[in-house]
Amino acid sequence: MPSNVEAASDFEQSSCSIFYISPLIRITLILFYFALTLPLPFLAQVSSTPIPPLLLWVGLGLGAIALYGALSERVIVEKEKIQVAYPVWVPRFFRKGWSLPWQDVKDLKMRTTGQGGIVYYFLSQSSDKAYLLPMRVVGFARLVKLVEKFTGIDTTDVRPLSQPWMYLILLGFSLLLLLTDVWVIWTAVNLGKI
Repeated sequence: MPSNVEAASDFEQSSCSIFYISPLIRITLILFYFALTLPLPFLAQVSSTPIPPLLLWVGLGLGAIALYGALSERVIVEKEKIQVAYPVWVPRFFRKGWSLPWQDVKDLKMRTTGQGGIVYYFLSQSSDKAYLLPMRVVGFARLVKLVEKFTGIDTTDVRPLSQPWMYLILLGFSLLLLLTDVWVIWTAVNLGKI
């Protein structure tokens, strides 16, 4: 884990740091999505559902694009502000993003989630808004050090929301579910049902 001095010197060399969602999280959630939805068009074809399989394939594709867009979030840290942004192809009505100047940060408040986890919000001085500190990014410890550097807020106790082992377990179960999906689809095709 880099020290404050290392994080500051890395930042000064580039004047802008960009943090992306962890590839482990992205791969796991995309795989989980496909493991849950892939059998639906095949099941629609062998059952008497009123929804045509083609419509399900289109919906599955649109859902995959939406999920990929949501997972394309990036945190941009500059000398004057922190910003959460998405690629230009992601519509603003779907994922908006936000920007907060460092001088406007009043505090970093901890909140508990419904599942018992802990998240942190930036509180703004100029408005009543709270901005969620992104916690699933690669280099989270470095991001927290930059927040401390630019705001002066003590971030010693700020920890990531979830540990990598949680996503590794979900990845394992997603792979098992996907293998089951493949077996069911293969069986249905070989029995002449599709």
